[in-house]
Amino acid sequence: MKKKITVGFWELIARIVLKNRIAILGVILALTVFLALQWKNLGMTYTEANLLPKKHIVNQQYEDFLNKFGEEGNLIVIGFKDNTFFTPKAFAAWNELMTGLKNSKEVELVVSLNDLKKLQKNEAEEKFELVPLIDQTQTVNPGYLQKIKNELFNSLPFYEGLLFNKQSGSIRSAVYLNKKIVNTAGRKTFIIDNLVPKIEKFEKTTGIDLRVSGMPYIRTINAENMKGEIGLFIGAALFITSLIFFLFFRSFRATFISICILLFGVMWSFGTLGLFHYKITILTAIIPPLIIVIGITNCIFLINKYQQEIKLHNNQAKALQRVISKIGVATLMTNLTTAAGFATFMITGNDLLFEFGLVTSINVISVYLLTLVVVPIFYSFMPLPKEKHLYHLSKTYISTLLDWVENIVKYKRKTIYIIYALLLLFSVIGVSQMKVSGSLIGEMPKSASFFKDIVFFEKEFNGVMPLEIMINTKRKKGVMKLSTMKKMDELQETIATIPELSKPISIVNLVKYSKQAYYNGNPEYYELPTSQEQAFILSYAKNATKNTKENLMKSYVDSTGQYARITTFMKDIGTEEMAKVEGQLRQKIDKVFPKDRYEVTLTGKALVFQKGTSYLIDNLIESLIFAIFLIALLMAYLFRSGKMVMASVITNVLPLCITSGLMGYFGIPLKPSTILVFSIAFGISVDNAIQFMAKYRHDLLQNNGKVKKSVFSALRETGISTFYTSVVLILGFATFTLSSFSGTIALGGLISCTLLFAMFANLLVLPALVLTFEKKKAKKEDLVEVELVN
Repeated sequence: MKKKITVGFWELIARIVLKNRIAILGVILALTVFLALQWKNLGMTYTEANLLPKKHIVNQQYEDFLNKFGEEGNLIVIGFKDNTFFTPKAFAAWNELMTGLKNSKEVELVVSLNDLKKLQKNEAEEKFELVPLIDQTQTVNPGYLQKIKNELFNSLPFYEGLLFNKQSGSIRSAVYLNKKIVNTAGRKTFIIDNLVPKIEKFEKTTGIDLRVSGMPYIRTINAENMKGEIGLFIGAALFITSLIFFLFFRSFRATFISICILLFGVMWSFGTLGLFHYKITILTAIIPPLIIVIGITNCIFLINKYQQEIKLHNNQAKALQRVISKIGVATLMTNLTTAAGFATFMITGNDLLFEFGLVTSINVISVYLLTLVVVPIFYSFMPLPKEKHLYHLSKTYISTLLDWVENIVKYKRKTIYIIYALLLLFSVIGVSQMKVSGSLIGEMPKSASFFKDIVFFEKEFNGVMPLEIMINTKRKKGVMKLSTMKKMDELQETIATIPELSKPISIVNLVKYSKQAYYNGNPEYYELPTSQEQAFILSYAKNATKNTKENLMKSYVDSTGQYARITTFMKDIGTEEMAKVEGQLRQKIDKVFPKDRYEVTLTGKALVFQKGTSYLIDNLIESLIFAIFLIALLMAYLFRSGKMVMASVITNVLPLCITSGLMGYFGIPLKPSTILVFSIAFGISVDNAIQFMAKYRHDLLQNNGKVKKSVFSALRETGISTFYTSVVLILGFATFTLSSFSGTIALGGLISCTLLFAMFANLLVLPALVLTFEKKKAKKEDLVEVELVN
């Protein structure tokens, strides 16, 4: 009864599609126009990916910090290491560059050598004054500039680590952007149209190679690189998949139909992003090429089935009806499993992955429906395929491959299982060597100039990734207590000993500088005042930079004086190293700051991203398990057999294990981009298993329950599509390796690797397992055959 209902349903769908061809094409066109109109809502993201849920404690602590001190990722650093800088020509060009930036409305503050201020004691008014370090009228004198160089490096420890590296001689300036534009399109406009041209002009004038970094700059240039790669991905994926498709089918009409479907799929994917008002991120940027690669497999299954039917009975109407009624349910299940693989990203609690999972799963189903109706409709308007179009169905190499597969499955199943076990053991050893890694810049292109600049600042100034420590003294003006200052100074000394962190900056630095200024600039007095000196030095310090834009320290104590911040920068280190650094800091904080009197929070973009990576990996592993469970349920509904579900899952878990093992052996870390591989690859690789199992179930009914005959007939028919779709998918995902982003390269390469193993697993392991699980039935069939022969 169930069979009749199912067959009747799909026959009804086929009848509706073929009788309403023009109306359906009109609906598709109207839907495409509607979604194309949504493109106006598309735009690049201007904020960093937050991998944690909004209500996570780490996010709440970071939001609390931002509420107290404002956006912390507004610093751009410009540096160099060149002995020719302290010459009149180079210094004049530097002065022009920095003055131009300082006068830009997007810039809040510039701290640079050309107009650097130093603290000087005013005894008459009992306060410190900020006076220029450099007399601009004397900068044409080379001897004067050398004198300034000597004073900077030997008499101003306050600026060491902030503006210069005393050991190497490298110098940098700090450009603080207006916090209101940091996460807007205004940031991009300033950097691309203002900062970059000024930098290039300086380099051309002086021959000095400037290094530029800082999160606003990195994010902007990275987004521009990402935008340029979207077209590359779409073009490469479309070209490769179409070329391979044509080489297999040798049919211009089949290729044309497929390209049309894929182009509509790409338009729909962009339209869906616009419809939901989602921004283009590093993940959503790969949705269109993903749809191309996944969509072409639907075309292969349907067109291959159509051509097989034509070769069988040469009746176009019957062939078109069977394309929908026979392949419709199997391709529906394959696309549902693929969509389920993507949809599981929605349960991670991460906005970035939720958007990616939602849009991709919607478009996987959309391109399936598009293919299901467009392929039969287009072919209904065309003449029957010629013999040359059907030639590929009987190609020698395909027949040879399937003969070899059938022979192995028939007579060497033990060998298949031994190889399976060895590969599994190989994988387990590799998995044990895997490491977890995550950083703000780890996914960025290593070949990009800004990445080399990051390396420069890591070497010279110990990094550009902000790490913040917020100290709550639990009372107003508690920060300015000398006891609090000493505790902060003790923590800063610990930070200075950690090689992964840069020299810390806080109100303590200014107070130390105040004492130095009180003693007429003697660098030996760059230290915290004693209890006897505290009263008059701090009274001087309170007026040091009052109501001036040049007050570098105004962002390091809140308006109530209750909260202070210590800012340091860290190198691009992995999750394990970050955990060690955090452990060192926590140990010192717990020792120095009593919990009943102080509340100390570690935060900042770098730490939030690291925590987000660990959280995401844990949740993506859970989502992978959920995806496997969900797909198993879908297959259980389709096949009503626990053994068959087990066979399919076992077959397709092996490629995931092998890929994990290879990651361990080749030192590819587990990070957000690589963990995505498993859910995506499993959802796609199981498609071939479903096609085989659906055909096996159908043939089992046709062959009166004969297991062996059904297995090998199913293998013969689906083997061609399995081979074709696997090759197209492998090469299609391989186009992602053209990216300059290491995460995208890893995603493409690892998925291709997984699908390669999945192809052989579905051709060899799956049929072998079915025969093994149905061993009793197969033996009975053999006995019956022997009796008939005798």
